[in-house]
Amino acid sequence: MTDKVRIAIDLMGGENSPKKTLNGVNKFLKRNSNIDDCHFIFFGDKNKIDNQINEYKFIKDNFEIHDTKIVVSDDLSAMSALKKGKNSSMWKSIQAQIDQKADVTLSAGNTGVLLVMSKIILKTLEDVDKPALAGLWPNEKGMNVVLDLGANIECNEKNLVDFSEMGSALFKSLFPNENPKVALLNIGHEEMKGTELLKNTSLKLKDLHNFGDFEFKGYIEGNQITNGEANVIVTDGFTGNVALKTAEGTANFLTKTLKKTLSENLLSKFSVIFSYFSLKNFRNKLDPRKYNGAIFLGLTGPVVKSHGGTDSLGFSYSIELCYKIAKGKLIEKIKNNLSHTKSLNEKAKS
Repeated sequence: MTDKVRIAIDLMGGENSPKKTLNGVNKFLKRNSNIDDCHFIFFGDKNKIDNQINEYKFIKDNFEIHDTKIVVSDDLSAMSALKKGKNSSMWKSIQAQIDQKADVTLSAGNTGVLLVMSKIILKTLEDVDKPALAGLWPNEKGMNVVLDLGANIECNEKNLVDFSEMGSALFKSLFPNENPKVALLNIGHEEMKGTELLKNTSLKLKDLHNFGDFEFKGYIEGNQITNGEANVIVTDGFTGNVALKTAEGTANFLTKTLKKTLSENLLSKFSVIFSYFSLKNFRNKLDPRKYNGAIFLGLTGPVVKSHGGTDSLGFSYSIELCYKIAKGKLIEKIKNNLSHTKSLNEKAKS
């Protein structure tokens, strides 16, 4: 008998929940009808959940509900949430990795609160100073893992090295048949470009390259992120967040402009008929809902943050991300990779 993948979900986080979150679970199960080893641990207002769950035919005997009346709102500060939210659906869903042996936690709630709660409950891994926020980003050849996306505004060499190892472990857990290729985001690809921080980090990554956790590709510029030559893009949280928001804005601009252009006159509307499938593929490639879900890396257990404003389809893809992370043994891979960083540091001291 196959062991179940146990996913703990804060059903109350984000907009239009629990309707959206339950519908997301249903869509995930419908899209992945071949998956029979998934068990959900739901946290939220049981009355609201019971009133809605029967609407979703793919959610059957694969769940359990834990009644939690307190919800962490988006306008609460981290400190306020900690005072009020220790019995909240968010807190309990993280705690489930300890109490109910959940493999991974998912919430669409307040990002800052989720990170603080996760650090308090799960703790950081040994020798990790700062957990990172990683996300998926499409490229011409497949998919990138990009980190940090905003958890750490300032980083040192050790942080960036840790991000490289953890990001590579995440990529390998999601795409086991591909090799992680790490690049540092910089203002140029030449070795003399960039800050001393990046130059020193680059030297350390060249040494870590020999352990086989990843292939180090050197520096990468912002306009090269999507070419697929590297698939683990490493930077500090300030730069990463700006890059992410810029990419999201550009994608939205392209899709809206294309839609407007194709509906301006009869000729352009007629041309849509002949290019329907190409346009559909273009739209799907840029649909942010299919890449929904940011991952906190560096904790003793995996926590995934769904965008609070996404719809049920977007939430369903964050569940898919959770499932792949659990099946891919993410935490084991991170520990293995970080052991090489530790070995290199000990060798440098001797």
